[in-house]
Amino acid sequence: MLQTASKSRSTTHGKFIWCELMTSDTAAAGAFYSAVIGWQVNAIRLPDLPPYFLFEIGEGDNCPGIGGMMGFPPELDGKLPPNWTGYVAVDDVDETCVEYEALGGRIQRQPDDIPGIGRFAVVADPHGAVVCIMTPIPPENPPREPGPNDVGNVGWRELYAGNGEEAFDFYASVFGWTRDHDFPMGDMGVYRIFAHAGQAIGGMMTKPPNVPVPCWSYYFNVEAIDAAIGRVNANGGTVVFGPQEVPGGSFIIQATDPQGAFFCLVAPRR
Repeated sequence: MLQTASKSRSTTHGKFIWCELMTSDTAAAGAFYSAVIGWQVNAIRLPDLPPYFLFEIGEGDNCPGIGGMMGFPPELDGKLPPNWTGYVAVDDVDETCVEYEALGGRIQRQPDDIPGIGRFAVVADPHGAVVCIMTPIPPENPPREPGPNDVGNVGWRELYAGNGEEAFDFYASVFGWTRDHDFPMGDMGVYRIFAHAGQAIGGMMTKPPNVPVPCWSYYFNVEAIDAAIGRVNANGGTVVFGPQEVPGGSFIIQATDPQGAFFCLVAPRR
């Protein structure tokens, strides 16, 4: 098992705190997810940065945000497909980057500050799966934190790993995640449910051959999966897997939005 020096960490270290869409058409993508998931899409301006859009749950002012959206910066335009990326809170971005590299990961973008928001970096695990890490600046007037099962929130995270056991050891060392339980999947191997602060928050497994590269995917909560499928199809998206019932009784689909970004939906009923 991978090891790092034992240290005291806060209860937020290793917590997923944000999900971000980078897309080729922010207007079209915003309209799609608003129609499919029900998010409010609100533009904000940050100093010296391109337009950024918040995905928020509910109505009115000070609604909880679960994620954001931006267009491709010039240096990445045409080099990456539209994609979703999760943000994980860490106590110290720079120290976590050092840990990533010491354990075989890579720094895709060096630590940088977003004024008034926090310090972040883009990192990849030893097999190439990418997340962002952030040490956020606490807001003065924070909105309520949405519950894990609230419609519109991120309900699950899933890693298709280069090697499931190695990936778990890596993330356990860096983020302090723990094993909740394993679910045998026959020839597909073992699906490991992992937890943060005692709460199961996602799963990981060695990627099947049809998944081209190790990657993270994100499941957004909806009320009912069949109605959501109808909204995906009606608004130009494509369902690529499902509907499928999963252990625990929920139903999922995997899909792409009209610009090609991969995303997933989860619901407690058909």
